[in-house]
Amino acid sequence: MKRWAADIISQKRVAAVPVMTHPGIELTGHTVRQAVSDGRVHAEAVVRLAERWPSAAACTMMDLTVEAEAFGAEIAFSDEAVPSVASLLLTDVESIYELKVPQLSAGRIPQYLKASLLASEAIADRPLLGGCIGPFSLAGRLYDMSEMMVLTCEHADAAHVLLQKCTDFIGKYCEALKMTGANGVLMAEPAAGLLSNEDCRVFSSQYVRQIVERVQDDGFMVVLHNCGNQGHCTKAMVETGAAAYHFGNKCSMEDVIADIPADALAMGNLDPVSLFKDGTPEQMREATLHLLERMRQYPNFVISSGCDTPPHTPIENVEAFFGACAKWNEAVGK
Repeated sequence: MKRWAADIISQKRVAAVPVMTHPGIELTGHTVRQAVSDGRVHAEAVVRLAERWPSAAACTMMDLTVEAEAFGAEIAFSDEAVPSVASLLLTDVESIYELKVPQLSAGRIPQYLKASLLASEAIADRPLLGGCIGPFSLAGRLYDMSEMMVLTCEHADAAHVLLQKCTDFIGKYCEALKMTGANGVLMAEPAAGLLSNEDCRVFSSQYVRQIVERVQDDGFMVVLHNCGNQGHCTKAMVETGAAAYHFGNKCSMEDVIADIPADALAMGNLDPVSLFKDGTPEQMREATLHLLERMRQYPNFVISSGCDTPPHTPIENVEAFFGACAKWNEAVGK
């Protein structure tokens, strides 16, 4: 993976890695509920996308409920929408100290490991990135996000206990993803964008760094995603030591890439809703080319969606995105 990143940085062509699984689910004729519950259906969607479009890496699903469910949270499922946490698992400070770190056999974790295994076996021409949630975002889904913000101020010791338990489980999960043959993990830590740069260091980055040090090596990279970052906590993100950083459309790529090391990838940040899902193909093409032009001087830039593309993203818009990337790369290659 270090060579993969170095090759991307050294070439004139811009690599494209949109975060998307839902178009693949729809191409295979399945529902969201089926894909998030059955590892074989999930893997089939990932493989179908890899067969159809030249993404520089394949990505499994960004599902921010899998780890919370493993801890015991109740999850609401739908055929048409991504799962959501239906009720809080932790209701007071005392419950944090009583919380047990689950085994990897809990909830749907085995199905997501199965999806990663099957997809890694089927996709040989590019890396596969698994998915996981970040520690602060997981803590917020277990305790309530607003209450978690209060907890960091009024009961910081309890907050750190919860964050360490979340980190221990996520680290164990990432090790298991690595064993399935995945080449990296896209860690979604959007809630850390609610924090200041200093608080992000204290309540997110130091825990993410534990996971990075546990699993990242020459053959496995951590891609840290924070679509809540508006540019104010990029420095804290970089302190994690991740090999790549993925940004949402709330920030300016030109601003955030200035804080990214030259040997790390900076990925983003086309709006997954207003462009990929709700835009026209022409709007998609124009926005893609505009971003590529703005980022021309940054060799470590990888163009991507700002977050996971939602269900019912039109195939025509995905075609427009990849078509614009091909047009751009053909021009710069001359």
